[in-house]
Amino acid sequence: MKTLKPRAASASGRQKAATAGTDAKRERILATAERLFHEQGYAQTTMEQIVSALGVTKPYVYYYFRNKQEIFETLSWAPAVDCFTSMDFAADDARPAHEKVMDGLERLIRATISHHPAAFFFYREPQVYRPEYRAAQKKVADHFYEQLCALLEQGRREGHFDFDETRVTAQAACSLPGFLYHWYRPDGRLSPEEMVAELTGLAGRVLGLRATPRARSD
Repeated sequence: MKTLKPRAASASGRQKAATAGTDAKRERILATAERLFHEQGYAQTTMEQIVSALGVTKPYVYYYFRNKQEIFETLSWAPAVDCFTSMDFAADDARPAHEKVMDGLERLIRATISHHPAAFFFYREPQVYRPEYRAAQKKVADHFYEQLCALLEQGRREGHFDFDETRVTAQAACSLPGFLYHWYRPDGRLSPEEMVAELTGLAGRVLGLRATPRARSD
């Protein structure tokens, strides 16, 4: 799949071309803004606060980003791409469908957790994003669910899954990492890897994953 790049995902501001040095500076701005957005929310975070936390001048930040919204969308786009391409597999990947599904869901969950807290911004404050951003995210999400549903139906035909409504089941399984934003804490009782394993196992139950495949009668 060709990855979409909305305005927020590309170099912008007054920057003409990225280099290793400018990439590092952009990442420093993004990391600082991410912390403030997480702690205060989008509306309560200002460009002045971001500049102050960085200890730089406004032109320094505006060289890389046009405005606060572009920073917010840039932070949100990276986890969106990582999550919604988790069901993309090489054309020569000969594994059975159920193995791909479980591998993809594990990748989805790991990407969600590894991108904390930016992965949760879209769930927390969906009203912030421009229509162009929403359209781009919907396109990668639609691609993800198209891939997942096709694999689920193939896995069901092969007797590895037991479910009724394909799309409902797919969305239910993917809601497990989606609702992490309500309660997940990186310093919680389970380590990130333990959390990935726990949620992947739960997703398998939602899909009716069978230890031993059962042939369908229809």
